[in-house]
Amino acid sequence: MGPHPAVAAIRLAVRRTLHDVLSAHVTAAPQPALSLPAPESPASATVPASAPVQASATVPATPRARAAAPSDAPLVLVACSGGADSTALASALAFEAPRLGLRAGGVTVDHGLQPGSDERAQDVAERLADLGLTPVESVAVRVGRTNTGPEAAARDARYAALDEVAERLGAAAVLLGHTRDDQAETVLLGLARGSGTRSLSGMAAVSGPRGRYRRPFLGVDRQSTRKACMVQSLPVWDDPHNADPAYTRSRVRHEALPALEKALGKGVVEALARTAQLSRDDADALDAWTEDAERTVLHTEDPESPGGPGAQGAVPGLRRELDTARLYVLPPAVRRRVLRRAAIEAGAPAGSLFARHIEEMDRLITAWRGQRALNLPGRVEASRQGGRLVIRHGSPNDRH
Repeated sequence: MGPHPAVAAIRLAVRRTLHDVLSAHVTAAPQPALSLPAPESPASATVPASAPVQASATVPATPRARAAAPSDAPLVLVACSGGADSTALASALAFEAPRLGLRAGGVTVDHGLQPGSDERAQDVAERLADLGLTPVESVAVRVGRTNTGPEAAARDARYAALDEVAERLGAAAVLLGHTRDDQAETVLLGLARGSGTRSLSGMAAVSGPRGRYRRPFLGVDRQSTRKACMVQSLPVWDDPHNADPAYTRSRVRHEALPALEKALGKGVVEALARTAQLSRDDADALDAWTEDAERTVLHTEDPESPGGPGAQGAVPGLRRELDTARLYVLPPAVRRRVLRRAAIEAGAPAGSLFARHIEEMDRLITAWRGQRALNLPGRVEASRQGGRLVIRHGSPNDRH
């Protein structure tokens, strides 16, 4: 008799991700041929200064962990908070990794936002070790105050800690427990902000430096992960912040999505997650088109900027000159992407560059009536000069 369907579903999702990780590892560093077992069918189955890592504790390996894969095998870590999603992910990783010749470890992050969080993090780390994962680390971070809100600050601190641990241990990948429900919430938040296609594409299955972060559960619902923990008798911790209406995502989860399901019927979560994938495919295609178009409209760059023509990055003094006639004939979606990229390369912070800024830049192309220069975030200026759109860091008076 096979495992419970929920357990089979999470294991299959993790197995597929581990195959991808192992294939990428073999491609990047050719080794003697490795045998990759075929996946079974479902039926058979950058560090913010405000968020430094404060402390890291390693949990001793259990005897079962020491009998795992060879010491030179690729290491895959799971980020586990102790909640149902990440606990289910940890259990599936512990089961699948040895069967593919991979090492499996874990890391839990203590944000220090609740009383007793340090003890809870240690408890989670011990549970990971009991599953057979090694190495296992509990990392404490300080969540700084930012103008982006507490949720974003905690997320920045968490990823900073995960990056540090992954780099230090040489991990091939870090698995994250985001589910299909999380994806639906992300898309709904993007819709509420009036975001573009890239934002509506939600979370990527693979992201981070060198594809470090992997999200196996984007096709698995939250109910399945909780059921998988229950049938395996795995204890889970429900973070009270996830039910606190003070947090936007919590309101989306407990109020907005249920209201949509009630008004529109079941299937809203699946539809939003499907929208994310379709939007991601569209955004990828538009980005590729934008890269080609950018080369045709770029007129000159400041030869005095570091790297000269073609230099990349937000370098003070970088000047971008774009041909307005060629910009005008581009489809709006492509043209606005070109404008956004040019502003960011001139020094505008991506997180502060909103749709209204891009729309005003676009009007310098499509509705030119002698408008004054635009002041963009990051002391970037955009101005129309004859048949060119000039985007530079600072105003002409700032230049020496």
